[in-house]
Amino acid sequence: MSYQKLLSPLDLGFTKLKNRVLMGSMHTNLEEHPNGFDRLAQYFAERAKGQVGLIVTGGISPNPEGAVFQGGAQLTTKEEAVKHQAITKAVHDHDGKICMQILHAGRYAYSPDAVGASEIQSPITPIKPKKLTSEGVYKTIEDYVNCAKLAQFAGYDGIEVMGSEGYLINQFIVKRTNNREDEWGGSYENRIKFPIKIVEDIRKAVGENFIIIYRLSMLDLVEDGSSWEEVVQLAKAIEKAGATIINTGIGWHEARIPTIGTVVPKAGFAWVTKRMMGEVNIPLITTNRINMPDVAENVLQEGCADMISMARPFLADPNWVKKAMDNNPDEINTCIACNQACLDHTFELKISSCLVNPRACHETVLNILPATEKKKIAVVGAGPAGLAAATLAAEKSHTVFLYESENQIGGQFNMAKVIPGKEEYQHTIRYYKTLLEKYNVHVHLNTKADKELLKNEAFDHIIIATGVNPRQAEFDGLNHPNVLSYVDVLYHKKSVGNSVAIVGAGGIGFDVAEYLTHDHTHNSPSLNVTAYMKEWGVDMDYEDRGGLEQPQPLPSPRQVFLLKRSGGKHGKSLGKTTGWIHRASLKMKGVKHLANVEYKKFDNEGFHIVVNGEDQILKVDNVVICAGQISEKSLYEEIQDLSAQIHLIGGADKAAQLDAKRAIKQATELIAEI
Repeated sequence: MSYQKLLSPLDLGFTKLKNRVLMGSMHTNLEEHPNGFDRLAQYFAERAKGQVGLIVTGGISPNPEGAVFQGGAQLTTKEEAVKHQAITKAVHDHDGKICMQILHAGRYAYSPDAVGASEIQSPITPIKPKKLTSEGVYKTIEDYVNCAKLAQFAGYDGIEVMGSEGYLINQFIVKRTNNREDEWGGSYENRIKFPIKIVEDIRKAVGENFIIIYRLSMLDLVEDGSSWEEVVQLAKAIEKAGATIINTGIGWHEARIPTIGTVVPKAGFAWVTKRMMGEVNIPLITTNRINMPDVAENVLQEGCADMISMARPFLADPNWVKKAMDNNPDEINTCIACNQACLDHTFELKISSCLVNPRACHETVLNILPATEKKKIAVVGAGPAGLAAATLAAEKSHTVFLYESENQIGGQFNMAKVIPGKEEYQHTIRYYKTLLEKYNVHVHLNTKADKELLKNEAFDHIIIATGVNPRQAEFDGLNHPNVLSYVDVLYHKKSVGNSVAIVGAGGIGFDVAEYLTHDHTHNSPSLNVTAYMKEWGVDMDYEDRGGLEQPQPLPSPRQVFLLKRSGGKHGKSLGKTTGWIHRASLKMKGVKHLANVEYKKFDNEGFHIVVNGEDQILKVDNVVICAGQISEKSLYEEIQDLSAQIHLIGGADKAAQLDAKRAIKQATELIAEI
């Protein structure tokens, strides 16, 4: 083979990670965007320049009906393949290697042309697929082969066959979605003919010196999924068919188990790949929630896999591998697995990006270039917006002074990081702290900047990032000592009794409920793989099909009521790809949801409310108010007559939903112009 350097076993250590780290597939929606291929070329080039050993593109369909949505990316002609040459050239110019993922959505396609192994509708899509005829199956296999040949023509070093996550190939493999009675259905041997023949025919068409990665569903996490013995059987058959590497796929998209959200422990599913080690003789890749070099190193040292795949971490930092190789892990802008700007955007058909790195997928339109004229800049507030502004301005060689009234940087992220399942937010604070020191930002903690200070220092630019204040609710008894704000609970750690009512069911209300339903004398399941799998119902012994067992959540240490004034479902404003996780988690903890609530008063008897016109008293020890936020912009309004250019960003500009994604992006765009 031509890529033994890429695949050969290497001594461990940061300097060896390049040849063990794969940038996994992630659809960005640039594939369908005007000038998208030029933008993708720059996007992938920055990652190749950052020393990623091997890149896999987002999913490209082998035919129109296989596209994730009608009109989605496909590769069926040489004319289409020519567009891809910009991508492959850009990666090769930086000595990188790149494979194109071939993905047929099957019944997951949001298209009237959706097809599947059988006419069985997915629970997460609105369209019932048409059953592929026997001739249609053969035609689809030919389409896979044609797509692979065109990828080779386009200059790709290989392809990845998407055989997991519940897409078309997975739909043929399991009885759950395959009730066919022809040669492609019935016995397991018949059901796996489809992926085996795809790999066999691609290998014959592309020759020996072309990478074929097969993404194998090693853990379906759905009822009537594959057994472990069947997974091993398929892996061996795929190796024999000609695959170069087997990648790990975890969970169907319709599974009830979170597999990539921030609640998942780091490297939480590496144990699955480890089970496969030794069963085949080709390299195995493990994936899911690996975001820092020490995590990757531990996975390799423990013999869980030959290679590591990460997708979102390379959105967060294109130089992840280079920083690891240079032994500078603290400078890595770490993926916090929030999904807010990546997967949420993808499923909303927006261009993907990254909350902590707004340049991701916008490399041709958003750049931080060296300053042509150095300025003296004040940044007031060290939350996410202020930190982004201060560090980026200093990186451009401006002289930057950062003022923060608290004794630490981080702002609202200091509360987010204590929520079980959101511990990763501390990485963003660590990253900014490192950059503040690296770029010599003049940091003044415990300093409440005022007009006089800002005037005396004669700044060229003043950036106000003073954040938000909690919005107060309206009911009698607000001054009762047992009525607290979310800041009291999460930041000041005030004690809360055995029963509590939370006023407000937005993102902060859900976070506070999560915090209060965990016993903080024990490790959060998000930090312990075994505890996590037990809580959510994953069978680590793999004795049942699909790897499922009954969830065994830890009991909540207190009774929690989550209240909101409006009607409808709780958490409507939560992220598209993570909201269901938060709702499921609180359901497991027995949180009571009440809507259409009118708040009357709190006294020693309890919380007096009206629900759907009926008076009730919740006999709770505490009320925690999570009724939203209001912008803190008093300083901004006070300094309007100063000679400096004055800017307002982050929560101080707009408090809605405490949107860190918008705040960091706003700061980045501002500094790009200064």
